[in-house]
Amino acid sequence: MLAPSTPRLTALTPYLLSTVGKEARTLVGDRLAARGLRLWDMAVLAALADHGPQPQRDLARRLDLHPSDVVKVLDGLAGLGYADRERDSADRRRVLASISQPGRRLLEELTAQTAAVGDHLLAPLDEAERATLHALLLRVHAHATPA
Repeated sequence: MLAPSTPRLTALTPYLLSTVGKEARTLVGDRLAARGLRLWDMAVLAALADHGPQPQRDLARRLDLHPSDVVKVLDGLAGLGYADRERDSADRRRVLASISQPGRRLLEELTAQTAAVGDHLLAPLDEAERATLHALLLRVHAHATPA
C-alpha cells in the first residue's frame, strides 16, 4: 500500500508518478516472483512477441539492456521452455531469440495479471479517466524515452 504523504510532496507530479509507479512495480513484481520470474523476463517475452525473432544484440538495444544481461534472461527463459534460440541462417555468428508457444501462453497470463494490477490501482477512476490517463502517460513516455 502507498505510504501517506504530505501536501508539499503530493503537489509534485514526479513524486506521485514515482510512488504510484513503485507500488505498481511491487505488485507486478510479486506476481512474477510467485512464478520464479522477474520484470525483465516479461519485458523480453513481450519484445519477442511484439517484434518477432531477433538477434540478441538487437533485443538488448530495444530494451536498453546490456547484451550480457539479455543473455542471462534468455538463458533462464529458454531453460523454462519460454524462449528459443537458434543460429541465424543468414549469418551463423548471430543468435536469433524467439518466444515459444509456452512463452506466448505465459505472456498472456502475465499480461492479464498486470492488467488486474492496473485495475486495482486505478479503481478510483472511471473508464474515461483511465483512457485519458493512459493517453497522457503514453505521450510522456514517448517524450521521456527517445527512440
